[in-house]
Amino acid sequence: MTHQEETHAHLEAIVKHLKDLPTLPEVAQELLTELDDDESSLESISEKIAMDQAITAKVLKLANSSHFGVNSRVVTIQQATAMLGVQNIKNLIRLTIMVNRFPVTNCPGFDFRAFWRHGIATANCAELISRALHMKHDFAFTAGLLHDIGRLVLVTHCPAEYAEVIRYRNQNECELLEAERHILDVDHIEAGVVLAHLWNFSDAVQDAIKGHHNPDIPGINALASVVHVANVIVHALDLAQQENELVPLLSAHAWDTLGLNEADYIAIFKETEMRFEALNQIFI
Repeated sequence: MTHQEETHAHLEAIVKHLKDLPTLPEVAQELLTELDDDESSLESISEKIAMDQAITAKVLKLANSSHFGVNSRVVTIQQATAMLGVQNIKNLIRLTIMVNRFPVTNCPGFDFRAFWRHGIATANCAELISRALHMKHDFAFTAGLLHDIGRLVLVTHCPAEYAEVIRYRNQNECELLEAERHILDVDHIEAGVVLAHLWNFSDAVQDAIKGHHNPDIPGINALASVVHVANVIVHALDLAQQENELVPLLSAHAWDTLGLNEADYIAIFKETEMRFEALNQIFI
């Protein structure tokens, strides 16, 4: 068995046997699969929302947020879904499912709130980029939200060791991947890919997780470039407000491949910040 195969097997065993890392329940997995279906109607989504009090509350709160500039009070699910639209509703459900699946982890130095702030902002930015490119933005939002999910796998499995990772990174002012490999011999990209595979996420989302730091891997899905650029943008905007945050290196190839102009990016920056503020008030 090669070193790469041993690492994969080790990570798969970690993910499968983590008692504190919840697997997606069958109903949640089915709902996420349905959300990726372009044929999902507003009516069917509204029915599912009405069956979950937590999602209902979040939908109504988002609909009444200043981001949407509503003059009158939104009081029913039907009003909220009609105003927010299918895409915003789908994203809200994805966020609710994912954020609720991971409890706060006891790892000194790990900022759980900042982690989700970054994920939410990257998800929105990736979706906006994919819209500008006329790509499938459902996958872009999910991939942006989960691009760093491997960090939660490692934090949950070995909180004390991951605290050492954080200390090493801060002391050496290096990239997190370098610190993870130095302390743990694995990194959050490898852990994230294994989790995405076990949770049956699409190949495109798995590729985005695999390539969010290196989207230039031959044959990788173009979604990796979208999430890579979104990740760099969100770090540069400092939306997570995390101490000692370093902006990752930007792949010139990914930037050129997307081919967006300055006006496109200015609009994406502004809309990312506005959407992030609205969702941040609800989830974090």
